[in-house]
Amino acid sequence: MVEVTEHTRNVLLEVAKKRKIYVEGSFLKILKAPKGDKEFEDYLALCKEKDIAVRKKRLEVTKQVQSQNKDLVAKQEENDSLMKDLQIALEEAKLSEQEADKARAEAEKLRDDAVEDLELMQKKTQFELISTIVKVALYVIIGVGILTTVMYGLALFSGTDTQIIGSTWSNMFGILLTNAFSIVGTIMGVKYATEKD
Repeated sequence: MVEVTEHTRNVLLEVAKKRKIYVEGSFLKILKAPKGDKEFEDYLALCKEKDIAVRKKRLEVTKQVQSQNKDLVAKQEENDSLMKDLQIALEEAKLSEQEADKARAEAEKLRDDAVEDLELMQKKTQFELISTIVKVALYVIIGVGILTTVMYGLALFSGTDTQIIGSTWSNMFGILLTNAFSIVGTIMGVKYATEKD
């Protein structure tokens, strides 16, 4: 214990009265009032009360700060967790978007392939139809030509007048050839008119 001198005692009491500043902390524990000095003993008791009150306030503030720190740490952990979840969600959204783009591209490719196959089938069908029409037209033309030639030949061998049949036979062949070319031309015109550029 440190016994306070008269001068130190007076300075401490004056500072307490004028400025409301008191001794506190560990230093207060080693101060000892001179014997029989009631005023300084009251001063030291007041200093101890104020020190206890200040320590309680500091302890409350420390506890409050620690509590707030715990809350802040918990909030930070929650924010970190939310940020991780958000990052995962963003990556999943990117993957979903990439998968959607991939599926869209694949669907467009399948559609293009289907359109191409359909056009190919239409062209094949048209070609087969045109071939059939041309064959039938040629069979008809050849059949009429053969029939007319047989009739003209019979007329020649039978000795009948062939002047009318000869001109008819000649006209018939001209008409058949004209019709044959007309049919082929029409078919080719339809074929090229229906093709895309």
